[in-house]
Amino acid sequence: MKLRSNLDKRRGRLNLRHAVAATLCLLSGLAVAGPSGLYAWHENTQLREEREQRLAALTAQRDRLRQRVALLDPARADPDLVGELIREKLNVLHPDEVIVTLKTEEE
Repeated sequence: MKLRSNLDKRRGRLNLRHAVAATLCLLSGLAVAGPSGLYAWHENTQLREEREQRLAALTAQRDRLRQRVALLDPARADPDLVGELIREKLNVLHPDEVIVTLKTEEE
């Protein structure tokens, strides 16, 4: 009887050790390859760097557009820019201007 109870205790300890070892292996695997593990952390770092670069480019573009809008403000319009845009978009010329067309290499 004692022998059987000793064997049962040993089996219980062995099962507990196996359960602890399996749990540690699972946690180690999740630490490396889980949703917040080392692989995911590396990918998130790369995505963050790419998005910071994109944000910097978009911020520079926004600043250029703000400057251009400020130049087109009717109260403080830049005459050179207004004249350039009128000629470009509306094909308007002054009476004393002459259009000179240049042939390109393709023609």
